[in-house]
Amino acid sequence: MEKDIQLKAEKIIKKFGDDTILNGIDLEVHKGEVVVVLGPSGCGKSTLLRCLNGLESIQGGSITVDDQVLDTKNTKALTELRQKVGMVFQSYDLFPNKTVLGNVIMAPTLVAKRSKEEAITCAKPLLERVGLWDKRDAYPRQLSGGQKQRVAIVRALMMHPEVMLFDEVTAALDPEMVREVLDVMLELADQGLTMVIVTHEMSFARAIADRIIFMDQGNVVEENTPDAFFTSPESERAQQFLQTFSFDKKKK
Repeated sequence: MEKDIQLKAEKIIKKFGDDTILNGIDLEVHKGEVVVVLGPSGCGKSTLLRCLNGLESIQGGSITVDDQVLDTKNTKALTELRQKVGMVFQSYDLFPNKTVLGNVIMAPTLVAKRSKEEAITCAKPLLERVGLWDKRDAYPRQLSGGQKQRVAIVRALMMHPEVMLFDEVTAALDPEMVREVLDVMLELADQGLTMVIVTHEMSFARAIADRIIFMDQGNVVEENTPDAFFTSPESERAQQFLQTFSFDKKKK
């Protein structure tokens, strides 16, 4: 694998029954790069992320992370991969019977076999960064949606991933809560974390992305810089897609 490429997908085929969801997808993500994947609902964006993290097996092609080819049948290798490639979902999936701190230290202690003391030491600055250290003893039912999603982000960061995947993490949030989650992601980008983000937040996509990948019907239709994509998309399908959003594409 090329030196600075952390994640590479080649000719990915993913089918559910007779339906082809991903039809030969190619994707390279370089170290420190933020790639935003856009496209209409049902085009395969979320499935792509799940394949990149080994949550879905593929029927063709290959996925490579730091020169390690993903093998979903190798449980040990898959566990190691998921420590390198973290993922945050639209649903928070927090354990309701555990506190904020209990949720974020669970994987480091159970999977990475770190001591509880070491995990808490790691958790404190991360929870402080997202403004939730004072909520460490609260339970998920006591948190807002935005707070739950920030906890989910911290939980993924606790495994020290090299790449983070974000799947529509603001889709279930009230508009007032969206900003606080996006601000955390912008900070992570500024710190150089490699990220692949699926989102419908167009202004956020333009602000955070180094590169835009536009998908439709299981294919990559266009790949471009944010400015070029939002001001003068090359494909007719991307032009149609952007017309459905009420924002000024010519805004610099």
